[in-house]
Amino acid sequence: MTTPIHLGISTCPNDTFAFHALLTDRIDTRGLSFRIELMDVQELNTRLFAGDFDAAKASFHAALLLSDQMGVLPAGSALGFGVGPLLLAAQPGIRPADLPGARVLCPGEHTTATLLYKLFHPQQGVVRQVVFSDIMPALQREEADFGVCIHEGRFTWREQKLHRVEDLGSVWESATHSPLPLGGILARRRLGDDTLRKLAGVVRDSVEYGLAHRDETLPTMRRHAQEQTDEVLFAHVDLYVNQWTRDLGETGHKALDMLHRKAVEARVIPPGNASLDVLGR
Repeated sequence: MTTPIHLGISTCPNDTFAFHALLTDRIDTRGLSFRIELMDVQELNTRLFAGDFDAAKASFHAALLLSDQMGVLPAGSALGFGVGPLLLAAQPGIRPADLPGARVLCPGEHTTATLLYKLFHPQQGVVRQVVFSDIMPALQREEADFGVCIHEGRFTWREQKLHRVEDLGSVWESATHSPLPLGGILARRRLGDDTLRKLAGVVRDSVEYGLAHRDETLPTMRRHAQEQTDEVLFAHVDLYVNQWTRDLGETGHKALDMLHRKAVEARVIPPGNASLDVLGR
């Protein structure tokens, strides 16, 4: 008898790379039977708050708010140095503090990108949440002054003739001397220790398979990418899939504790909110 797992993962290339093996039946699922849905990470955040999914990729901002119900698995996270979202502007030489009533676009209320903007630009501008892929076109049309850009925006902003205000990840690193935790695979505590260990093992095996069969993952990444070249797809992988994707380890866990502390200090999350536990070890 198999244990059913409703799993949500994002369509980002680093996630379709990491889960290629599971999506294409290349690994042993350890007695678990997966129903998998793929969507934008902010939609995954919203569905998790609604009670959907046994496990899913989520922004660590959302994960902190769900820490009473869920923990993070040791494998599958996006965390590191030089991985942060970029704050871009429609015009050169300006910052949100310079422009009263600045129009600022963010890629989802509970994304880590929005959390970082709130940490480092508190009360600056009028923030509006939109789908991440709409941010750079809106800046090009000057329908917004600033945008917090994620995913391919990190690689293509120059081609779009936009202007970098700052790398929010670099600001985080300077302030904390810690890698930036962006998102990870959350799982519900109610699954129980045995199922959580099996699930963590499957995720780890899928990540390891992708790293060992890099070129084989391309069709899976292409299927879900937004008109990105192979070069940009692998730039995602090289940036976001690293040692902490294999295993958060002590450094990753400390980085999550730091994110929790900074978010509480900035009153972005409630003071009584617990930090995230790592489940499935």
